[in-house]
Amino acid sequence: MAAAVVALAGRPSAAEDLKPTATIRIEQVQLAWIGSGNLGGGKLEFGGKTYDFTIGGLGIGGFGVSKITATGTIYNLSKVSDFPGSYVQGRYGLAVGGASTGELWLKNAKGVVMKLKAERQGLALSLGGDAIYIDLD
Repeated sequence: MAAAVVALAGRPSAAEDLKPTATIRIEQVQLAWIGSGNLGGGKLEFGGKTYDFTIGGLGIGGFGVSKITATGTIYNLSKVSDFPGSYVQGRYGLAVGGASTGELWLKNAKGVVMKLKAERQGLALSLGGDAIYIDLD
């Protein structure tokens, strides 16, 4: 099942379909022991304005506890009301202490795509998929 989530939510099939429209910063804590949960928030920079949001979700795969800070680009966002909602996430990454690696691709039903570079602190191994929910504050 995790492979199917990664296959669906992995890299978009055609880069020319992606139009950069906004930037994002997320901070969250992830707890994982076979299943995983995360809770946090962030800021969306879109159309010259800054929007605060909360993020949470449940997933499969992973072990440990880590704090994740992610920054990146939002593609295909034409109006801020298309931003909140459910996203499917394919992810990979490893964190030990302050060293980390990880790139995340998320996509919602309205075609909004996020490419995030994640930095983790803590001890965690993460490989699998999540469903997350974003809500504007």
